[in-house]
Amino acid sequence: MSSQPAITVYFLGASRAIRIPWLLEELNVPYTLETSQRNPAGVSPQDFKDKIPAPLKKSPTILVKGGASDGTDLVVQESGAIVEYLVESFDKAGKLLPRDVAERCRAFEWLHAAEGTFMLHALAILYARWKIPEAAREYLAEMEQGMSTNVLNDFMWIEGALTEQKRKGSEFLVGSELSVADLMMGFSVEFILERKLGTERGGWPETEAWLGRMMGRGAYQRAVERSGYTLDSKGQFRT
Repeated sequence: MSSQPAITVYFLGASRAIRIPWLLEELNVPYTLETSQRNPAGVSPQDFKDKIPAPLKKSPTILVKGGASDGTDLVVQESGAIVEYLVESFDKAGKLLPRDVAERCRAFEWLHAAEGTFMLHALAILYARWKIPEAAREYLAEMEQGMSTNVLNDFMWIEGALTEQKRKGSEFLVGSELSVADLMMGFSVEFILERKLGTERGGWPETEAWLGRMMGRGAYQRAVERSGYTLDSKGQFRT
Protein backbone atom coordinates (compact mmCIF):
# COMPACT_ATOMS: atom_id res chain seq x y z
CA MET A 1 0.00 0.00 0.00
CA SER A 2 1.52 3.31 -1.07
CA SER A 3 1.83 6.11 1.46
CA GLN A 4 -0.06 9.35 1.07
CA PRO A 5 1.76 12.29 -0.51
CA ALA A 6 3.19 14.80 1.97
CA ILE A 7 0.99 17.91 2.12
CA THR A 8 2.21 21.32 3.25
CA VAL A 9 -0.38 24.01 3.97
CA TYR A 10 0.80 27.63 3.78
CA PHE A 11 -1.29 29.23 6.49
CA LEU A 12 -1.59 32.95 7.24
CA GLY A 13 -3.20 33.82 10.57
CA ALA A 14 -6.71 35.30 10.76
CA SER A 15 -7.58 34.13 7.27
CA ARG A 16 -9.74 31.86 5.18
CA ALA A 17 -6.88 29.34 5.28
CA ILE A 18 -8.54 27.71 8.31
CA ARG A 19 -10.77 25.82 5.87
CA ILE A 20 -7.90 23.63 4.72
CA PRO A 21 -6.58 22.24 8.03
CA TRP A 22 -10.20 21.73 9.11
CA LEU A 23 -10.88 19.65 5.99
CA LEU A 24 -7.70 17.63 6.44
CA GLU A 25 -8.54 16.97 10.07
CA GLU A 26 -12.02 15.79 9.07
CA LEU A 27 -10.44 13.36 6.61
CA ASN A 28 -7.67 12.34 9.01
CA VAL A 29 -5.09 13.19 6.34
CA PRO A 30 -1.64 14.14 7.72
CA TYR A 31 -0.25 17.55 6.82
CA THR A 32 2.46 20.02 7.72
CA LEU A 33 1.78 23.67 8.44
CA GLU A 34 3.96 26.55 7.28
CA THR A 35 2.45 29.35 9.32
CA SER A 36 2.82 33.08 9.78
CA GLN A 37 0.99 35.76 11.68
CA ARG A 38 0.19 39.04 10.02
CA ASN A 39 2.51 42.00 10.41
CA PRO A 40 1.40 45.14 12.29
CA ALA A 41 -0.21 46.49 9.10
CA GLY A 42 -2.38 43.38 8.92
CA VAL A 43 -0.75 41.93 5.82
CA SER A 44 1.30 38.86 5.04
CA PRO A 45 5.00 39.33 5.90
CA GLN A 46 7.26 39.29 2.85
CA ASP A 47 9.43 36.47 4.16
CA PHE A 48 6.33 34.26 4.45
CA LYS A 49 5.11 35.22 0.96
CA ASP A 50 8.51 34.33 -0.43
CA LYS A 51 8.04 30.75 0.81
CA ILE A 52 4.73 30.22 -0.99
CA PRO A 53 5.39 28.32 -4.25
CA ALA A 54 2.44 29.82 -6.16
CA PRO A 55 2.09 32.84 -8.47
CA LEU A 56 -0.31 34.78 -6.22
CA LYS A 57 1.80 34.23 -3.09
CA LYS A 58 -1.45 34.00 -1.13
CA SER A 59 -2.71 31.84 1.70
CA PRO A 60 -4.07 29.24 1.56
CA THR A 61 -1.79 27.40 -0.84
CA ILE A 62 -0.85 23.74 -0.62
CA LEU A 63 2.22 21.89 -1.82
CA VAL A 64 1.71 18.17 -2.42
CA LYS A 65 4.94 16.21 -2.81
CA GLY A 66 4.61 13.90 -5.79
CA GLY A 67 0.98 14.90 -6.17
CA ALA A 68 0.93 15.40 -9.94
CA SER A 69 0.12 12.57 -12.34
CA ASP A 70 3.75 12.34 -13.44
CA GLY A 71 4.99 12.16 -9.87
CA THR A 72 6.22 15.74 -9.67
CA ASP A 73 5.18 18.13 -6.92
CA LEU A 74 1.77 19.76 -7.18
CA VAL A 75 0.91 23.29 -6.03
CA VAL A 76 -2.71 24.36 -5.64
CA GLN A 77 -3.94 27.83 -4.72
CA GLU A 78 -7.46 29.27 -4.18
CA SER A 79 -9.61 27.86 -1.37
CA GLY A 80 -12.29 26.29 -3.56
CA ALA A 81 -9.78 24.61 -5.85
CA ILE A 82 -7.84 23.24 -2.88
CA VAL A 83 -10.99 21.85 -1.28
CA GLU A 84 -12.07 20.20 -4.54
CA TYR A 85 -8.62 18.69 -5.09
CA LEU A 86 -8.36 17.32 -1.55
CA VAL A 87 -11.82 15.81 -1.61
CA GLU A 88 -11.26 14.21 -5.02
CA SER A 89 -7.87 12.86 -3.97
CA PHE A 90 -8.30 11.83 -0.34
CA ASP A 91 -12.01 11.45 0.37
CA LYS A 92 -12.32 8.04 -1.24
CA ALA A 93 -15.29 7.17 0.97
CA GLY A 94 -17.18 10.23 -0.26
CA LYS A 95 -17.71 11.64 3.23
CA LEU A 96 -17.80 15.28 2.20
CA LEU A 97 -19.67 15.15 -1.10
CA PRO A 98 -23.31 14.01 -1.14
CA ARG A 99 -24.00 11.08 -3.46
CA ASP A 100 -27.42 12.37 -4.46
CA VAL A 101 -27.07 14.46 -7.63
CA ALA A 102 -29.30 17.31 -6.47
CA GLU A 103 -27.60 17.50 -3.07
CA ARG A 104 -24.18 17.40 -4.69
CA CYS A 105 -25.15 20.35 -6.89
CA ARG A 106 -26.33 22.26 -3.80
CA ALA A 107 -23.02 21.50 -2.08
CA PHE A 108 -21.06 22.87 -5.02
CA GLU A 109 -23.30 25.96 -5.10
CA TRP A 110 -22.34 26.75 -1.52
CA LEU A 111 -18.69 25.91 -2.16
CA HIS A 112 -18.51 28.55 -4.87
CA ALA A 113 -20.88 31.02 -3.19
CA ALA A 114 -18.58 31.18 -0.17
CA GLU A 115 -16.10 33.32 -2.12
CA GLY A 116 -17.98 34.29 -5.28
CA THR A 117 -21.05 35.69 -3.50
CA PHE A 118 -20.71 36.07 0.28
CA MET A 119 -17.09 37.23 0.48
CA LEU A 120 -17.36 39.26 -2.71
CA HIS A 121 -20.23 41.31 -1.33
CA ALA A 122 -18.71 41.65 2.14
CA LEU A 123 -15.25 42.65 0.96
CA ALA A 124 -16.74 45.48 -1.09
CA ILE A 125 -17.77 47.04 2.22
CA LEU A 126 -14.43 46.36 3.84
CA TYR A 127 -12.48 47.85 0.95
CA ALA A 128 -14.68 50.96 1.10
CA ARG A 129 -13.79 51.37 4.77
CA TRP A 130 -10.09 51.06 4.00
CA LYS A 131 -9.87 53.11 0.84
CA ILE A 132 -12.42 55.91 0.99
CA PRO A 133 -10.68 59.33 1.03
CA GLU A 134 -10.93 61.29 4.25
CA ALA A 135 -12.80 64.04 2.43
CA ALA A 136 -15.54 61.58 1.49
CA ARG A 137 -15.71 59.67 4.77
CA GLU A 138 -18.97 61.36 5.74
CA TYR A 139 -20.62 59.35 2.95
CA LEU A 140 -19.28 55.99 4.16
CA ALA A 141 -22.34 55.06 6.22
CA GLU A 142 -24.59 55.71 3.26
CA MET A 143 -22.33 53.66 1.01
CA GLU A 144 -22.28 50.76 3.43
CA GLN A 145 -26.05 50.83 3.74
CA GLY A 146 -26.40 50.54 -0.01
CA MET A 147 -23.86 47.73 -0.32
CA SER A 148 -25.33 45.88 2.66
CA THR A 149 -28.37 44.95 0.61
CA ASN A 150 -26.39 42.22 -1.13
CA VAL A 151 -25.06 40.83 2.15
CA LEU A 152 -28.53 40.78 3.69
CA ASN A 153 -29.87 38.91 0.67
CA ASP A 154 -27.03 36.41 1.01
CA PHE A 155 -27.85 35.82 4.67
CA MET A 156 -31.54 35.45 3.93
CA TRP A 157 -30.52 32.68 1.52
CA ILE A 158 -28.43 30.74 4.03
CA GLU A 159 -30.88 31.34 6.89
CA GLY A 160 -33.69 29.98 4.73
CA ALA A 161 -31.64 26.98 3.65
CA LEU A 162 -30.71 26.10 7.23
CA THR A 163 -34.29 26.55 8.39
CA GLU A 164 -35.41 24.06 5.74
CA GLN A 165 -32.59 21.68 6.70
CA LYS A 166 -33.65 21.88 10.34
CA ARG A 167 -37.20 20.99 9.31
CA LYS A 168 -35.76 17.87 7.68
CA GLY A 169 -33.83 17.00 10.83
CA SER A 170 -30.38 18.00 9.53
CA GLU A 171 -27.78 20.16 11.26
CA PHE A 172 -25.85 20.80 8.03
CA LEU A 173 -26.20 23.00 4.98
CA VAL A 174 -26.73 20.10 2.59
CA GLY A 175 -27.88 16.55 3.20
CA SER A 176 -27.56 14.85 6.57
CA GLU A 177 -23.78 14.99 7.03
CA LEU A 178 -20.94 17.51 6.95
CA SER A 179 -20.00 18.46 3.39
CA VAL A 180 -17.78 20.83 1.43
CA ALA A 181 -20.65 23.33 1.73
CA ASP A 182 -20.14 23.64 5.49
CA LEU A 183 -16.35 23.63 5.19
CA MET A 184 -16.28 26.52 2.73
CA MET A 185 -19.11 28.60 4.15
CA GLY A 186 -17.96 28.51 7.77
CA PHE A 187 -15.23 31.11 7.41
CA SER A 188 -17.32 33.37 5.18
CA VAL A 189 -20.15 33.57 7.69
CA GLU A 190 -17.82 33.98 10.66
CA PHE A 191 -15.88 36.74 8.94
CA ILE A 192 -18.94 38.73 7.87
CA LEU A 193 -20.56 38.54 11.31
CA GLU A 194 -17.34 39.30 13.19
CA ARG A 195 -16.49 42.33 11.04
CA LYS A 196 -20.14 43.49 10.78
CA LEU A 197 -19.91 43.70 7.03
CA GLY A 198 -23.52 44.40 6.12
CA THR A 199 -24.97 42.47 9.02
CA GLU A 200 -24.06 41.37 12.53
CA ARG A 201 -24.78 38.73 15.11
CA GLY A 202 -28.22 38.45 16.65
CA GLY A 203 -30.46 38.42 13.61
CA TRP A 204 -29.78 35.01 12.09
CA PRO A 205 -30.62 32.32 14.65
CA GLU A 206 -30.27 29.26 12.42
CA THR A 207 -27.11 30.54 10.74
CA GLU A 208 -25.46 31.44 14.03
CA ALA A 209 -26.44 28.11 15.60
CA TRP A 210 -25.03 26.26 12.58
CA LEU A 211 -21.77 28.24 12.79
CA GLY A 212 -21.47 27.37 16.47
CA ARG A 213 -21.92 23.69 15.68
CA MET A 214 -19.27 23.79 12.98
CA MET A 215 -16.79 25.58 15.22
CA GLY A 216 -17.48 23.08 17.98
CA ARG A 217 -16.50 20.05 15.92
CA GLY A 218 -13.46 18.14 17.11
CA ALA A 219 -11.73 18.38 13.73
CA TYR A 220 -12.26 22.16 13.63
CA GLN A 221 -10.91 22.55 17.16
CA ARG A 222 -7.83 20.49 16.29
CA ALA A 223 -7.23 22.68 13.22
CA VAL A 224 -7.51 25.82 15.35
CA GLU A 225 -5.13 24.44 17.97
CA ARG A 226 -2.52 23.39 15.42
CA SER A 227 -2.67 26.58 13.36
CA GLY A 228 -3.21 29.16 16.09
CA TYR A 229 -6.17 30.51 14.11
CA THR A 230 -8.26 33.27 15.60
CA LEU A 231 -10.61 35.84 14.11
CA ASP A 232 -11.78 38.40 16.61
CA SER A 233 -12.72 42.03 16.48
CA LYS A 234 -9.20 43.09 17.48
CA GLY A 235 -7.54 41.24 14.63
CA GLN A 236 -6.47 42.55 11.28
CA PHE A 237 -7.40 41.27 7.84
CA ARG A 238 -5.92 42.21 4.53
CA THR A 239 -6.31 40.09 1.42
